[in-house]
Amino acid sequence: MQIRDVFMVHRLQGCSFETDELLRKGFNKILVVEQGSGTIELAKAPYAISDGILYLVGKEKPVALRANTINGYLLQFEDSFWQKTPLSANNCKEVLFNRSIDSFTLQPEKKHFDHLLELFALTIQDFESPDYSNKPDVLAAYLKVIIIKMANIHYLLTKDTPSYDSKLFERFVALINEKGNYLHKVEDYTAELGVSARKLSDVCRMKGKNAKQMILQHLVNEAKRDLQFTSRSIKQIAAELHFSTPYQFSNFFKNQTGSSPNQYRDQFVKIGI
Repeated sequence: MQIRDVFMVHRLQGCSFETDELLRKGFNKILVVEQGSGTIELAKAPYAISDGILYLVGKEKPVALRANTINGYLLQFEDSFWQKTPLSANNCKEVLFNRSIDSFTLQPEKKHFDHLLELFALTIQDFESPDYSNKPDVLAAYLKVIIIKMANIHYLLTKDTPSYDSKLFERFVALINEKGNYLHKVEDYTAELGVSARKLSDVCRMKGKNAKQMILQHLVNEAKRDLQFTSRSIKQIAAELHFSTPYQFSNFFKNQTGSSPNQYRDQFVKIGI
């Protein structure tokens, strides 16, 4: 078996991903972006590619690149190659690649990111050198160091995260309940909360939720309540929920529920509610 069958590392220099031919199925993936633009789809959700970020994707997790350009590294390895690394690094790999969510990102401080770049440069230098008897062991050693370093960065970034993320999610829920009738966009809430759209999306996803869908669901619930328990007109309900026209509201309600507002109201009228 060749090393490339179980381990690969590419130097990306102005790389344009028109296809996903570099992405190997069944491989754990580390994408290091020094500079880049475009999008990366993680679990079919698109994220804007940013500079100075590492994207980590487990072996069976869906990923696709729709990038204009990327400068950085793409390292991929099978679990069978990981077995060459000492057992002492196993916990670090578990933290980074065997989580219940599909994938996640690391955005280290510059000094830590630069150090990782040095490790990747050494790894690819050895990977591209002529084969020698202990080459797999050397590459496995580099991989072990990279994984341990990333796990340490992950710890530094998240040691205070659980309480912060929980409070952020609670604030988001409270804000939807308070202002959801007239704040309809995720950007409205990130501005109120003082966080990026990416951060809010990640926090909601870790709670098994989708930020945009939570906002839409609030609007649907409010509309259903008014349609079922009040005699307000469609025009009045649309204005109360800050839709620009009754038509826009009706369109939204039908797209979300499969019924028009009048159809939804009629079903309760017929059963005497």
